[in-house]
Amino acid sequence: MMGVSDRHYRRWMRVLAPSARLYTEMLTEQAVRFGARDRLLAFSAAEHPLALQLGGASPSGLAEAARLGEAAGYDEINFNLGCPSARVRAGRFGACLMQELPLALACLKAMREAVQVTVSLKCRLGVDEQPREALTELVAGARAVGIRHIIVHARKAWLKGVSPKENRTLPPLDYAAVYALKRQFADCVIVLNGGLASRNAVRAAFPHVDGVMLGRAAQTDNWLMRQLHEERMGDASAVNKSRAAAAAAFLPYMEAELKCGTRLFAMSRHLLGLYHAHAGARRWRRGVMAAATLAELRTLIDEMRGHEAAAERAAQPQLLSA
Repeated sequence: MMGVSDRHYRRWMRVLAPSARLYTEMLTEQAVRFGARDRLLAFSAAEHPLALQLGGASPSGLAEAARLGEAAGYDEINFNLGCPSARVRAGRFGACLMQELPLALACLKAMREAVQVTVSLKCRLGVDEQPREALTELVAGARAVGIRHIIVHARKAWLKGVSPKENRTLPPLDYAAVYALKRQFADCVIVLNGGLASRNAVRAAFPHVDGVMLGRAAQTDNWLMRQLHEERMGDASAVNKSRAAAAAAFLPYMEAELKCGTRLFAMSRHLLGLYHAHAGARRWRRGVMAAATLAELRTLIDEMRGHEAAAERAAQPQLLSA
């Protein structure tokens, strides 16, 4: 998620879901090769397992960027063929490259041959009026060059008259098409993406695919990641069991980053969705937005911890005595 999944967001997600595979924002191969590489590729050891997501249309450029990502310590290099934004399209990469199958496969082949770590593909069901067979051809071609980890956003990218924001909800999701893809390519790891905003949605998907990827849902409802971690990993430990405890566990990271010159809100903004659809959500959001110092944020967390404890006591069955 461009503008969202920076290193601070990823570190926060790691607090909530210790074993989830995290992905960077999409970086262009040119930015990685010629930009502020140390800053762009920076991450902490706590973020593993971590994938570097790349965009581009130059096989040689993507191969070099993949090598740089591997050298930096990333566990996976992901090639993004799903982004529908006009800016990305102007660079001839992202979803529009699904319309240029030979070039897309040349990029994947070059990346696969450049590194030893996993190379994965993220794509849509297709672009505009492309027939369903276009997705099958893409996956078959990727498999032929050694790519067996495929993440599919379960809707087409409409590049004609539909904005990138609208592309998150239009056209309707088609999970059945992704399930069929898994049946057809049983030896590939097929991961479902798009519209998965609840535990029930994830539960329904898992019998049909090898994994799920959450994007905006994890940003909107941070706690969903903790709930899924507990459910999928069987982790019922008391560590970070409450929302306030999880926020408190993030404070040492924030304190260290503040000493390095990072702005508080660059980190705290990622906590806005912690109490989504939960008691105290509005108070939490307002408090996070208003907090100008770490001490103020810590006070807010303590306040929310008190509210959570009171709510838990109120929910306990009352014993009557005569």
